[in-house]
Amino acid sequence: MQVASGTLYATQQSIIAKLSAIGATSREKAVTAQEANLDMQEKNWLNYIAGGLFAIVKKTKDKRYYLTT
Repeated sequence: MQVASGTLYATQQSIIAKLSAIGATSREKAVTAQEANLDMQEKNWLNYIAGGLFAIVKKTKDKRYYLTT
């Protein structure tokens, strides 16, 4: 289980870094996964990472993503 949690953490940090670099820091500035240049592994984990109430990465109804600050 540690390998899975390590992979999840690393993937989450990578997604956060890419969204931060592109400036997706609010709902108005949200971007698609393609605009954030996410790789296939990041896209596969994206729905899981962006799903929670206390998640740092949030998802809009039209499948754009942004960071909460």
